[in-house]
Amino acid sequence: MIEKVPQLAFDHNLILDYGYQRLKSKLEYSPIAFDVLPDVFTLNDLYQFYTTVLGENFADYSNFRTRLLKLGFLIDTEKKVSRGAGRPATLYRFDSEAFAPLKDKPFVFI
Repeated sequence: MIEKVPQLAFDHNLILDYGYQRLKSKLEYSPIAFDVLPDVFTLNDLYQFYTTVLGENFADYSNFRTRLLKLGFLIDTEKKVSRGAGRPATLYRFDSEAFAPLKDKPFVFI
């Protein structure tokens, strides 16, 4: 992703790379992805965000889905969205109150 950015003026490529590295790092220990996504999202939306930032090989979808649902930070809105063929996807919302007790403790988010 970042390697496709053309040469920028001054040290802007370094600044961009630093921001990208910080985002990658924060994705591993914080719920920063939920600040980027809309209030309601599908698990596939979340998975696509993680694979875009961390790369295609970070996790397979079924493990990602299972782990996130077990954490208890996602609220099922009981709404569905249909985006083409296949079963409609469930919409979720991040529960910041469920995450609050852990925010100051060492924690691997994904």
